[in-house]
Amino acid sequence: MKYTIQKSQNIPAYLQLYKHVRDDIVDQIYPYNSKLPSKRVIAEETGVSTVTVEHAYALLCDEGYIEARERSGYFVIFRTDDGFVSSSKAEPQHITPSKQHTGTPAEFPFSVLTKTMRNVISSMGQSILDRSPNSGRIELREAIQKYLARSRGITAGIDQIIIGSGSEYLYSLIVELLGRSKVYAIESPSYKKIEQVYRASDVQLRKLQLGEEGIDSAALKSCEADILHISPYRSYPSGVTATASKRHEYLRWAQQGERYIIEDDFESEFSVSRKSEETLFSHSPKDNVIYMNTFSKTISPSLRVGYMVLPKHLALRFDQELGFYSCTVPTYIQLVLCELISNGDFERHINRVRRAKRKELNK
Repeated sequence: MKYTIQKSQNIPAYLQLYKHVRDDIVDQIYPYNSKLPSKRVIAEETGVSTVTVEHAYALLCDEGYIEARERSGYFVIFRTDDGFVSSSKAEPQHITPSKQHTGTPAEFPFSVLTKTMRNVISSMGQSILDRSPNSGRIELREAIQKYLARSRGITAGIDQIIIGSGSEYLYSLIVELLGRSKVYAIESPSYKKIEQVYRASDVQLRKLQLGEEGIDSAALKSCEADILHISPYRSYPSGVTATASKRHEYLRWAQQGERYIIEDDFESEFSVSRKSEETLFSHSPKDNVIYMNTFSKTISPSLRVGYMVLPKHLALRFDQELGFYSCTVPTYIQLVLCELISNGDFERHINRVRRAKRKELNK
C-alpha cells in the first residue's frame, strides 16, 4: 500500500483516497474478507487526517465495497472471480416491493422554475419557437455533458447525448437501434412500462429474478440475452440497489460477445450516499453501456424530458440510421432545463434533498 494524495488537485482528498482503495479492492489487492489498514495507518502514510480516511471508508461502505465490524475494523465484502459472483442464497429471493421507494422526493421549488421560465422567454424571445435539432438543442446537450462529467463521472461527447420525451420514447429508439432480433432481459420485478414497451416492440423478452443484491447470478449466467436492461439504483418497485459486486458482475456479463447494458439511472441523484452513485457507463471497459436518465423526479414528471448517452460507436450508427427522427421535446422546455443546470439551481435542489434525506435517516 502506497497512496499519494495530490493536494494541488481540485479533487478532495477523501475522494482521491476513496478511488485508490476502491481500485485496489476491485483489482483484488485487498481480496474478499480481507481487513483494510486502520484509519490511523492510512492517515500517517498519506498525510491526511483520520477524519478524511473515515470519510473515504464511509463512501466505500455506502457503495458495498467494505463493511465496518465493531471493534475489528473494516473488511472487504466486494466479491469477484473469473466468471460470476456466487449467489449468497441457494435460491433466488422473491422480494417485497419497497415502501420507501414510493416516497416522492421534495418538489423542485416552483418559484425557481417560474423565474427561470420568465428569464428564458425574456432573453431568448421568439427563438423559443425555433425547431429543435433532431438530437436535441446543443445548449442542453452541452449542459448535460458537463453535469454528467462533474457529478456522475461520465465522459461523453455531445454527439453521444440524445434528448427525448421521456423514458418510454427512448426505450423504443433503443430497440430500433439495437434491433428486434436481439433478446432483451429485464429485472423481475421491474417498472411496468419497461416490459410493456419491449412487448409492444415485439422482441424476445426474458425476466430475471431480483434478489437482495441485484439479479440472481445463476439466472444471469444461464440467460441467452443480448441486451440487459437494469436499474442499478433502487429498482422500482422492489427498491433493490445492486451492490458493488453485482454491478461489476453485470459488466463482466456484458464483455462476452456482442452484448449491451441499458443502465436506467432513474432517481439515483437522490441517493443518501455522500457521493453520487457509481455508473456502469463510467466503468465499462468495452464501451457497451447505454446510460439513461430523466428529469421526472429531479424537476417534474410533467416536463416529459429524458436523455440517453450512447457508446461512441452507437452514436454514429444512431445518426446514420435514426437521425431523421425529430426531437420530441419543445425548444422552450429544453432551454429552461439548460438554464437550470447551467446556473446551478438544478444541483442545489438535488443537494438540498440529499442533505434532508441524510438528516432524516440520522434521527
